[in-house]
Amino acid sequence: MKNKIIILFVALIGFSAFGFTAGMSSVDAKELLTLVNTEKDLTDGLALIENSDNIVELSSDKEIIQLAKSLSEKYNLAIPDWMIVSNSTEAVNETVSKSNVDNSGKTKEESKSLWIIFFLSFAAGFAALLTPCVFPMIPMTVSFFTKQSKSKAEGIRNAIIFGISIIVIFTLLGTVVTWAFGSDALNAMSTNVWFNLVFFVLLIVFAVSFLGAFEIRLPNSWLNKADSKADKGGLIGIFFMALALALVSFSCTGPIVGSLLVQSATLGGIAPALGMFGFSLALALPFTLFAAFPGWMNSLPKSGGWLNTVKVVLGFLELALAFKFLSNADLVVQGHYLEREMFLAIWIGIFGVLAIYLFGKITLPHDDKVERLSVGRALFGTVVVIFVIYLIPGLWGAPLKLISGFPPPMSYSESPSGFGGGGGSISHSSAEVSEDMHRGEHGIMLFHDYDKGIAYANKIGKPVLLDFTGYACVNCRRMESNVWGDPTVLNILKDEVVMISLYVDDKTELPIEEQKTVQVTEDITRELETYGNKWSHIQATRYQTNSQPYYRMLGPENEDLTNGSADYQNHGNPEAFKKWLDEGLKLFKEAK
Repeated sequence: MKNKIIILFVALIGFSAFGFTAGMSSVDAKELLTLVNTEKDLTDGLALIENSDNIVELSSDKEIIQLAKSLSEKYNLAIPDWMIVSNSTEAVNETVSKSNVDNSGKTKEESKSLWIIFFLSFAAGFAALLTPCVFPMIPMTVSFFTKQSKSKAEGIRNAIIFGISIIVIFTLLGTVVTWAFGSDALNAMSTNVWFNLVFFVLLIVFAVSFLGAFEIRLPNSWLNKADSKADKGGLIGIFFMALALALVSFSCTGPIVGSLLVQSATLGGIAPALGMFGFSLALALPFTLFAAFPGWMNSLPKSGGWLNTVKVVLGFLELALAFKFLSNADLVVQGHYLEREMFLAIWIGIFGVLAIYLFGKITLPHDDKVERLSVGRALFGTVVVIFVIYLIPGLWGAPLKLISGFPPPMSYSESPSGFGGGGGSISHSSAEVSEDMHRGEHGIMLFHDYDKGIAYANKIGKPVLLDFTGYACVNCRRMESNVWGDPTVLNILKDEVVMISLYVDDKTELPIEEQKTVQVTEDITRELETYGNKWSHIQATRYQTNSQPYYRMLGPENEDLTNGSADYQNHGNPEAFKKWLDEGLKLFKEAK
């Protein structure tokens, strides 16, 4: 068991975080497949093998093929193309090329999301550098390597090892989170009420810590042990010096790391490990470069009160982000405690106080007295004031496209029709409106029940637009705000289709007679107890995907039209979505 754990860590770090799949040997491939314990493990393992440069060699190994086939049968997965066409080198190369570009809509979507996580984490790493716990450590580290290294070459080598050690330490943290909870479990938890409430409290604690109420510290015994190991010198000493840096700076990096893990956990998969890799890469680069080239130190600004200002700004940002998780919980249970107006009022208050702080009108613990504003602080304060002014019209129904996806949708507000009730016309004539319809974004009248929506569409002879969505889905809100609101798209959604919006995270219980257990695979069953379970099951079994937003158009016989699916990643602009809708309308007319 111990050896298996070590191998799994090596596989996750070596293959997932750093992408060293090019030279995977047949031994590595077999070892990777023997570690499979879940369907997700198998999917990831087969993808790693398929993306290897020597796929032709691997696909001709009978033991690998047999092992992969037996596992595919066990988890009821389709046999990958590279196993079917393994006898043709040309076919294999074509399959690999195709899979590298885009294996499926879901893979492409996850790839984009992972890149976003990486770049956000990378930016957060640089933000962590500008905190009072980390920034002063740079000259201390440079001084250490300058004194300990006997030559410039040795100094550069030690600096590189130090940087790699920082990356390994933080990436291991993300890998442990992924491994402990499971790649699918984290993603499934993102719409869980208690999951969002716990993260809300966690981010509030982090924010209050950054604002100066208290410091989050690790036990001194951990730091003392790391320090004692660092004194030994050599590679082990350099590694433990990096560990000591991570522990000493925890009161500043801890809240940032925690927030990143929270965000990446909602995506699942390798996102936590990749996020920590991006964060640690940004954190390690300056330490490595300044340690390798000490002369660059003269260009660094001196430590001072501005470092605490950076920390406080991060605290306000975490405070604002915390309410997004509280909003998710409220949306999922449809509690209407944190509707759009209240959410925006909270953000206006938070960023308003931040602006007052930046202009030096209030001070917090650990702040120096502001005798005069720096140019940078004055400009940043002005940007925050402009952002606050931008938010204010949102209280009266302005779309606020700049932050679309963060506030609750317009339909989830005290005035869904806008201030004064003029927020958009209803989508159908009064003769056509069904009592089972609900008012959605931009005044679109739609159904939340699949069967009722289908029956209505058949009655009036219009195509169905299936909208698989979620209350806690950020990209769904962006699609509704930025794409649906376009006049050319809105006219189609209001007058030419029957929209059925199915919320996969709807926690409303199904009637007792509709609650049942369904067979997902030969070995896996699923309880359908809520409407969200029902809609999610329909999407998964009919379209083999569980990502949202996901759109399909149905024809006169309720068949799937051949214009395929639409999503935010590929149709996140009005032109692309309208083109997809127009194609579906044309196909519907031809099928009548």
